[in-house]
Amino acid sequence: MPPRFRRYMRVPSCQPSLRTSSEELYDGRKTMKSVPPALVWLWFALVLALVALICVLVVRMLRTHQRRAVLLALGNGLAVLILGFVVSLLIELPAIDRFLNEFLNWNIFSKTWEYVIKGLVVTIELAVVSEVFILVLGLIIALIRISRIKAFRFFAAVYIDVIRGMPLILQIVVIYFGLGYLGLNLSRFMAGVLALTVCYAAYEAEIFRAGIESIHKGQMEAARSLGMGYFKAMRYVVLPQAVRNVIPPLSNEFIALLKDTALVAIIGLAEVFFRGKEMMGRYANVTPLVWAAICYLIITIPLMRLVQYMTTRLSLKD
Repeated sequence: MPPRFRRYMRVPSCQPSLRTSSEELYDGRKTMKSVPPALVWLWFALVLALVALICVLVVRMLRTHQRRAVLLALGNGLAVLILGFVVSLLIELPAIDRFLNEFLNWNIFSKTWEYVIKGLVVTIELAVVSEVFILVLGLIIALIRISRIKAFRFFAAVYIDVIRGMPLILQIVVIYFGLGYLGLNLSRFMAGVLALTVCYAAYEAEIFRAGIESIHKGQMEAARSLGMGYFKAMRYVVLPQAVRNVIPPLSNEFIALLKDTALVAIIGLAEVFFRGKEMMGRYANVTPLVWAAICYLIITIPLMRLVQYMTTRLSLKD
């Protein structure tokens, strides 16, 4: 064919190519967007809400003990639904991989978990030793607070007000560095024990005082009428009943004490929070600090359940 005729026979490059229907369907499946899990959970929530409404209408016709069981089951189901909905939303976030790498990095956890958990032993020792001194000092201050001597009551009231009005972290710094300037060079552990004792004794003194004053005055009068002195009546009659009443609040204070031991890290005591923060700085990752938080939960959650159990048992005995 002569060259002058070829330009008229050339097929334009922009002409669309023909495709079979099966190819179109295949490409359509590839480009089709998947339904977000959050949307699926939302529809599921609406359906479950409708079912729950029907169940509530049925529950209203049941007896009291049957009604409680059904409502408890519905509440548990709703809690699981909400948790799943929140998790599905988090999974859909575009930055979830970066979040997991920063806060839940398994490689960094495997390198630091043993070092961090060693600080948990120091935390428990610090809390237990401090609590022993706190109970003794708190009870003494409570007895001074209810003394008949006005000067003693004034001294105890001033101590309680001043200590409770100051931040614990400030007391730790003042005791550690202040006593050092006075020539009393305490170790970091002993300075932490002293600071926690001074602070929490003020709070537990008020708990002891409330427990003592909750005992009817007739108990003391009856003991005195039997020939007991004031201190003997307080020891054998009033205090046993008062201590029984203050066990739950004292247990809650001990849980708070366990968490506040993290503040002693400001003076360099290598407890669990200090070690977690040290590893966080070394690896530039928050995973060790998250592991430190989990260590606190390992201790505090069983203690909270124990306090709840003790409170229930004491209320049943009453």
